[in-house]
Amino acid sequence: MLMMNRNKQAKLHYMANGFRMLSSGDHVVCAVTGETISLDELRYWSVSRQEPYASAEISVKAALAQR
Repeated sequence: MLMMNRNKQAKLHYMANGFRMLSSGDHVVCAVTGETISLDELRYWSVSRQEPYASAEISVKAALAQR
């Protein structure tokens, strides 16, 4: 069953301390760079904008751009 989700983008609901999978997959796409992020490596996101980010630096830049 895990093989069915390979190379498929997941849809997630981002929360303060984690995320909930809305649609199964194995990765998400960075909202700023378009880089593919494995769910195992996903560490940065915005709860208010519901966006994933590839790195802490990218998440800070996105937050500053929203000001």
